Amino acid sequence: MEKRRLSFWEIWNMSFGFLGIQMGFALQNANASRILQIFGADVHHLSWFWIVAPLTGLIVQPIIGYYSDKTWNRLGRRRPYFLTGAVLASLGLILMPNADMFTAFMPALWVGAGMLMIMDASFNIAMEPFRALVADMLPSDQRTLGFSVQTVLIGVGAVIGSWLPYVMTNWFGVTNEADTGGVPFNLLLSFIIGAGVLIVSILVTVFTTKEYSPEEMAQFDTSAEAHVEESSSLLDIFTDFKRMPQTMRQLAWVQFFSWFGLFGMWVFSTPAIASHIYGLDVSDTHSKSFQDAGDWVGWLFGIYNLVSAIYAFLLPAIAKKIGRKRTHAYSLIIGGLGLMSLYIMPSKELTMLSMVGVGIAWASILAMPYAILAGSIPPKKMGVYMGIFNFFIVLPQILNALIGGPLVKYVYNDQAIFALVISGVSLLIAAALVSKVKDVDDVIQ
Repeated sequence: MEKRRLSFWEIWNMSFGFLGIQMGFALQNANASRILQIFGADVHHLSWFWIVAPLTGLIVQPIIGYYSDKTWNRLGRRRPYFLTGAVLASLGLILMPNADMFTAFMPALWVGAGMLMIMDASFNIAMEPFRALVADMLPSDQRTLGFSVQTVLIGVGAVIGSWLPYVMTNWFGVTNEADTGGVPFNLLLSFIIGAGVLIVSILVTVFTTKEYSPEEMAQFDTSAEAHVEESSSLLDIFTDFKRMPQTMRQLAWVQFFSWFGLFGMWVFSTPAIASHIYGLDVSDTHSKSFQDAGDWVGWLFGIYNLVSAIYAFLLPAIAKKIGRKRTHAYSLIIGGLGLMSLYIMPSKELTMLSMVGVGIAWASILAMPYAILAGSIPPKKMGVYMGIFNFFIVLPQILNALIGGPLVKYVYNDQAIFALVISGVSLLIAAALVSKVKDVDDVIQ
């Protein structure tokens, strides 16, 4: 029995919730460091505050993947998880920039860091079931299209989320200034809007997508593993880890260096742009110029996400022409060079050119590894292996979180721009490692 081929709009609706997830994720990525600095975080400690995000992903995603493989209720198999994640993430979006309301109980900085942890754990609950849903619902030859559509929606949501604070101030006159220790109103309003869009977009997917039943999924699974007795313990995640397919092991190193680079960009872009482009002192975290630099970082993140959304439309055609491996390798090279070029850009306007390259890499990172991976995974273990695959996303982020701040302080002499240069080098290493990957169901090797 074969899976039904879905129309473009069925794939679009199935993935639409990712628009809201990524809008919230983009608001977090572009502004969390800025908010934590407003609440008093030192630039050398920023990466340590961010460590809670990948740590929660390391724990949460394999568990969510395991249970979503075995869940079936009125909402389906994957939908209960990304709906729950969306609700929790929305609460985090509303509360993080308002952390100063809780200063009677604990410092705003710690409340803000706690909300960052809740948000990221919730995004993790929502994201991987969405990845598994595409693999569940689509035949092999539609998976590249499915993950590319997801990447388009991720790009659209991220552009809106990244640009929203800048647009609020520069187009609608919402102030980006606040009293010392307070978060500007343009950020507060942006996070509230992001929470609302997140809930609505998830509901679109929940109400328009009907999942295959466990009985139907069993008929699709023709692999040898289909006849093996199913795992009955959560601890079997460790057994599955040891038995991961060869393709997954090879992709692990590509993912490691890709996400080491991305994490460095997310954490250190605000202090890097503020000091290297705006010429601000590293201790300046409350001036109007610092808020302008923070808004500009959001604008830059919007640029790379816009490019990502456009490039994602081209990925299926490019991959069909030259293969998924070459497509991914070339995209990572362009992104790595883009990040490294930030060091030599003479003005803030020209930094947008650097982000074009980053956007090309980001589109491929969000689509190609999953399209390559899906063909090597037994269908009945799609969720748990997608969760385990996340290990190779969060482990490099944890490493960067531990060493990133000390590197900025002791090696880069407080010049955070070098953290972005190293991130670019990391993407180039990932590109080189793509050649070692075996894509088992790509027609072009």
